Amino acid sequence: MRNPNLEDFLNEIRACTICENDLTAGVRPVLRASEGAKILVVGQAPGSRVHKTGIPFDDPSGDRLRDWMGTNKEIFYDTSKINIVPMGFCYPGKGKSGDLPPRKECAAQWRAPLMKKMPSVELTIVIGQYAIDWHLGSARKKTLTETVKAWREYWPKYLVLPHPSPRNNIWLKKNDWFEDDILPVLKKRIKQLL
Repeated sequence: MRNPNLEDFLNEIRACTICENDLTAGVRPVLRASEGAKILVVGQAPGSRVHKTGIPFDDPSGDRLRDWMGTNKEIFYDTSKINIVPMGFCYPGKGKSGDLPPRKECAAQWRAPLMKKMPSVELTIVIGQYAIDWHLGSARKKTLTETVKAWREYWPKYLVLPHPSPRNNIWLKKNDWFEDDILPVLKKRIKQLL
């Protein structure tokens, strides 16, 4: 059985058309990865803006996430330092209350073999319910808030974050402990890994 190197594997992913008939905006897998990066950022799926630019977290959510991590764009987009691999690689389209969830076919086809091709990852930043379910499985708590509060149980391998979207401003105001307790630890760890 063929075992492609990471670059060949990424090219296979970028050529994927499994969900083509279900993607109203078309196929455009957006991810960045290298074998040497020690940090992995796992989001849900690209939004419409990211679909257009092909640059992950190229939006206000990305600005906030980089602030939380204590990084700038140059570091964030340096694949030798940070891998960015969402649960779904293509923009899933709009739903009634925002973007649709990531396509399940994507993780089923690509996720497990891709994770094996990133052996240097020491910290996985997990954002959103689909990423939590896949990466933490039964270790997750009943709610996002409970899972984020239990961060020490997953640390230092994983850190669960709420989505950095401006839509989550209410959650952030209700949970001010998040910025006070977790973000300084995250920034310190990222500085160590970089």
